[in-house]
Amino acid sequence: MFYWVCKYILIGPWLRLVFRPQVEGLENLPKDGAAILASNHLSFSDSIFLPLVCKRRITFLAKSDYFTTPGIKGWLTKLFFSGTGQVPVDRAGGQASEAALRTGLRILSEGSLLGIYPEGTRSGDGRLYRGKTGVARMALEAGVPVVPCAMINTHLVQPPGRVRPKIMRVKISIGAPLDFSRYEGMAGDRFVLRSMTDEIMYELMQLSGQEYVDIYAAKAKAMTADAALVLEAPDSAELNVAAAPAA
Repeated sequence: MFYWVCKYILIGPWLRLVFRPQVEGLENLPKDGAAILASNHLSFSDSIFLPLVCKRRITFLAKSDYFTTPGIKGWLTKLFFSGTGQVPVDRAGGQASEAALRTGLRILSEGSLLGIYPEGTRSGDGRLYRGKTGVARMALEAGVPVVPCAMINTHLVQPPGRVRPKIMRVKISIGAPLDFSRYEGMAGDRFVLRSMTDEIMYELMQLSGQEYVDIYAAKAKAMTADAALVLEAPDSAELNVAAAPAA
């Protein structure tokens, strides 16, 4: 109930008025039945604007941090995500990834729309990064289509770390559903999963116009952080001078 109250009364009308979301390909969203909505991930607000333009309810697998942050801000965040039907998952990998997969399959088995970000985390620079194969495995095990959904400009509206959004128009481009039934029964083949995932990411690249980078977004962020540490560190000459004994 809170999901629909937020969408049509508390938040939705204001978002439509201020950001004037423009949607292309809305007819590609299935009117009934389960499906995976695979989206690029540029901003926290992606999980707000996509459900805003979709008549059906979308359940996203949200990172568990949104449900465990302490303080008033954490409580409000948890209330919002819980009230809108988002499901917390641990993205640490290993057994946590398997649990997230099972949660996604449960949602799909109920005939619902499942929102997934194949990149695994937000892009730090507006480019599109390599997708993780969990989306392909879910599609095969559940036997559902994958609908590519490209968010455009959301990283400009609310960049990572920015609380107050910039007022500008948001665009969403929704592609035709991808049918992977030709790979039925091959969910355990990693080459098939990678091929499917790459096809999904290619469609997102075409829809979004983003530059594609064939590494994982998490790795790119780690590389950027390491480079920043190197730039902040004193050079070797300074280290040698600092270590030298006084004459």
